[in-house]
Amino acid sequence: MEIIIVDDGSTDKSLVIAQELARQHPNVTVISWEINQGKGAALRAGYLAAAGDFVAVQDADLEYDPGDLRKLLDPLMAGNADVVLGSRFTSVGAHRVLYFWHYLGNRLLTFISNMFTDLNLTDMETCYKVFTREVIKNIKIEENRFGFEPEIVAKIAHQRLRIYEMGISYSGRTYEEGKKIGFKDGLRFILYSPVQCA
Repeated sequence: MEIIIVDDGSTDKSLVIAQELARQHPNVTVISWEINQGKGAALRAGYLAAAGDFVAVQDADLEYDPGDLRKLLDPLMAGNADVVLGSRFTSVGAHRVLYFWHYLGNRLLTFISNMFTDLNLTDMETCYKVFTREVIKNIKIEENRFGFEPEIVAKIAHQRLRIYEMGISYSGRTYEEGKKIGFKDGLRFILYSPVQCA
């Protein structure tokens, strides 16, 4: 297993901690830049550096439980899927209860994405999107910010890949705890989806 840490211009001690981990563990690689470039840019860099058979993303804030990644790998390792998405809305696992409007916004964005992609996903915005390396290496990621989510879903839908969805647990953050995505990101998504699906 390899771990690729992308430090996207953090201003705390994240980079120092990541570099120390890389010194201690040969399977850890650190990619960093001084100026924040956005989630999409960070993922693009990580995907390009990946060498394993399967590729998954773990946000550093641990809203998602890394233990769930094991079950998301099952359809890929069995050869039944090319992509597996973790859904926060179909799980029987623990979920932190937070914002109604975020929940409603997420469902709306997923609905709009499904209209353009002809998929029946329940959680398009999920962080947990696990791919075979061959699939993700062949997708050109252009979006630098949170618009990565609709972009990647549109592109895997366009390729007619075998897509699975599985329930995952979720422990979301409040804005006081560092949540960053907001209304502007939702608007960007709504404008971006038709372009990607055209």
